[in-house]
Amino acid sequence: MIRLSGSIKGLYAITPDEADTAELVRKVRLALSGGARLLQYRNKAATAELKLEQAMALRELTREFSAPLIINDDALLARQVDADGVHLGEADGSLVEARTLLGSDRLIGLSCYNRPELAYQAVQQGADYVAFGSFFASSVKPGAVTAAPELLRQVRREIAIPLVAIGGITAENGAQLLQAGADALAVISAIFSAGDIQYAARQFASLNYSETSPTGRTTQHDLA
Repeated sequence: MIRLSGSIKGLYAITPDEADTAELVRKVRLALSGGARLLQYRNKAATAELKLEQAMALRELTREFSAPLIINDDALLARQVDADGVHLGEADGSLVEARTLLGSDRLIGLSCYNRPELAYQAVQQGADYVAFGSFFASSVKPGAVTAAPELLRQVRREIAIPLVAIGGITAENGAQLLQAGADALAVISAIFSAGDIQYAARQFASLNYSETSPTGRTTQHDLA
């Protein structure tokens, strides 16, 4: 079965901590209307009940836009709402366990921070994409480890699965990360804190996202 790894390209919107489900859906609809290609549901402040409510609501919305829904940290919740995949941090359980739980047709992405060795391990374990950052100062994670664009160039030479850049990214500074090898830009504040969410998303969507892998390699998913 072919996975959805080809959809990891373009604007990767990540939800803000929003307690009001209706307001969250409103904001996400604007981001998707503006050109966000996929969505990660992330709410560190929510209870389990609220997470389930919001994830289910976003599942319906993303289907309306034919956009993949990724759940942050929680493979069980991803399975419960029939999400397209899960994104795992270093302390969020193993990729192998998540794959067993979700099946071969779901997306699994891993945070690799500023450590290329984590990305190489992730490829061996069957990850669909890896994420690096923070590339710029982030209001969401002010104490996050920092990464430089050269890291993307280094990893891009070695692996062919999609690379996601995150951390303080704006429409102005994101272009250099795409040039360095990023396939997708993961964004929270620059979209959802904007006065006009749809316009902000459109600015990101208009950036030059390469249609071919900078390595020129064929990925394992192209062969699936």
